[in-house]
Amino acid sequence: MLSLTYIVGIASALVIILLLVGLHLPSVMPDNEKLSAYECGFDPMGNARLPFSLRFFLVAILFLLFDLEIALILPYPLGVVFSENTFYNYWLVMLLVVVLTFGLMYEWLKGGLEWTE
Repeated sequence: MLSLTYIVGIASALVIILLLVGLHLPSVMPDNEKLSAYECGFDPMGNARLPFSLRFFLVAILFLLFDLEIALILPYPLGVVFSENTFYNYWLVMLLVVVLTFGLMYEWLKGGLEWTE
């Protein structure tokens, strides 16, 4: 337990030191050239900060969510081989699948996956 106290103390001291160093470093004063978009040395042809469609963001988040689901479910067969508590593991994976399925159904029924408006 004493070693955990040392680790937390060192981590806290490191955080405080880094915050103090960051506060005392000179701040960067951006000008118009630094804030403009860089297009291979040419002047920008239009606004680089166009509005972003939230539908693409939603699809990306859903992809990451279900990709994470696959990453969590893939080790399950290996866990069945080396575990004695397979009944508990099975229901845990089924709970994960059911929760994600309900989330997908909710998003579908709310119209979040529709591309046409």
